[in-house]
Amino acid sequence: MEARAIAKYVRMSPSKVGVVLDLIRGKSVKEASAILKYTPRDAAAAVLKVLKSAVANAENNNDLDADNLIVAEAYVGPGPTLKRYRPMDHGKAFKIHKRSSNITIVVRERA
Repeated sequence: MEARAIAKYVRMSPSKVGVVLDLIRGKSVKEASAILKYTPRDAAAAVLKVLKSAVANAENNNDLDADNLIVAEAYVGPGPTLKRYRPMDHGKAFKIHKRSSNITIVVRERA
């Protein structure tokens, strides 16, 4: 049995979120939440929120024990990009891409 949680349109670059997800992939839920609490990156707060949601889904929807769960999958994909322009000299414009992410975490019972 597995449970998943998805956070869509998180206003953070997928590459920055991916670094944090690499820290918790394959770990137990307790260990992963401890790592995220003390990771000094902004993405850690968003990932911790998704992890807590996945654990709550596992407990309430699938009647799984939270102490036996591991982070089976953790991945991020690109969301929509906001395109903005900054005026430059001589009538030029500089593109600014404000990226967003879709974060997915899947928790599974330890085998």
